[in-house]
Amino acid sequence: MKKIIKTLIFIVITTLFTGQLISATQTSIYAEVPNSNTKTPVNIAVFLYDLNDKWINLVKQNLENIQKEHNGEVNFTFFDAKGNQLIQNQDIDNVLKQRFDALIVNFTDIRSDSISDIITRITKRNIPLIIFGDPTESLLNLVKLNNKAIFVSSDNEQCGNLQGQIIVNEWNHNKAAIDKNNDNVLQYIMLRGRNNNVAADIRTKYSISTINNAGIKTQELETTYGGWNEETARTAIESLFLTYNDRIEAIISNNDAMAIGAVKALQKYGFNNGNKEKNIPIVGADGIPEAIDLIKKGFMTGTTIQDSTNAAQALYNVGLNLALGKYALENTDYKFDSTGITIRLPFAEYKP
Repeated sequence: MKKIIKTLIFIVITTLFTGQLISATQTSIYAEVPNSNTKTPVNIAVFLYDLNDKWINLVKQNLENIQKEHNGEVNFTFFDAKGNQLIQNQDIDNVLKQRFDALIVNFTDIRSDSISDIITRITKRNIPLIIFGDPTESLLNLVKLNNKAIFVSSDNEQCGNLQGQIIVNEWNHNKAAIDKNNDNVLQYIMLRGRNNNVAADIRTKYSISTINNAGIKTQELETTYGGWNEETARTAIESLFLTYNDRIEAIISNNDAMAIGAVKALQKYGFNNGNKEKNIPIVGADGIPEAIDLIKKGFMTGTTIQDSTNAAQALYNVGLNLALGKYALENTDYKFDSTGITIRLPFAEYKP
């Protein structure tokens, strides 16, 4: 009888112990994967040079749309530098004290002495970095030291070539109307974004070289800096028109916002209102809706389109890859250019 009781006690104790062991084992397994259905959103800080820039604002809106479409997958936090590199530097300093999975930075002044220090500090924090803008040679060498950093840039050479070709086509079809003094030379005003700006330098260079390579002689009446801004460009062209008047045969602008400002300036003096006898060719870049509308109305000659939706999608795709520890180009159709770390976003000529 005692033997039977001992056996029963042993069975009960063994059963209880085994049950506790199984329970403990199950708890340990689920602790490793608390809830496989729960996703933690990737947090990406986006620093934009100036939300008054209409194209940059469109990129922001498209990133916001992507966040809505991929609810719970990514959170974008936006910082507007308002055209001031010092404000942007402070914003980046503050973000580096917080927890973000990646940074997208559209530097206000890519040539600023402070940029190298910022990139170095981001690299030391081991945070993935996407620089949204054109690389300088010195920054390329610095960014290559960070295997989690790339550039997403415009193909500004292509942009300039397309702008130049629009002017070439206009000259070939309407030379009698454009060449007001019949000297076989295109007298033009160049509206540049900013002084010592990579994108402005490249767009300016290739727009004019394309015109010259087509056999058209050119004379620059004036270069003026519009800061990529419509109102600044409008004020500048209003003043320059009083100086050069009917000597102006074309206006080439580094972006659409400034081109729109030029249109409005000329309209003040009765030009570019639809009368072909009083029209000065104006070419912009970016393809923003207001510029497209002016082209359709015949008030502006042309533009090159850089799709803000595609730009935002590229930033999202590579940003998410880098934030998740993947290769930047994984599962994308993007390619790096000869630098090995720069994606160039294409332009296309707008054709009504």
